[in-house]
Amino acid sequence: QVQLEESGGGLVQVGDSLRVSCAASGGAVSMYTMAWFRQASGKEREFLAAINWSGPTASYADSVRGRFTISRDNAKNSVYLQMNSLKPGDTAVYYCAARRGVSGSPLPGAYNYWGQGTQVTVSS
Repeated sequence: QVQLEESGGGLVQVGDSLRVSCAASGGAVSMYTMAWFRQASGKEREFLAAINWSGPTASYADSVRGRFTISRDNAKNSVYLQMNSLKPGDTAVYYCAARRGVSGSPLPGAYNYWGQGTQVTVSS
């Protein structure tokens, strides 16, 4: 059973950068494809990015490609999401997720484990 815990959220200004982190316990993240999702108030959970178990292959949603970067450090059992040029529309709770598949999926139902989320608020 893998437990995921996000951190690094907060209140930032438009145009700022922020990195959120996801620490895993109870299992090695090297065995899983990891992803980041977000959910804004009143909206469905939205896929942002995924990275496969070995690290070099990442996929992104069109809405964040070029601004957000997903990375992982298997030695630290952690995954990160670097977010640049933040906009008010990026305000949401950001979730880390893990799945046993060899590639990422944009579907929340494809993921086996979820963290509790970390709030990111972008103020204008």
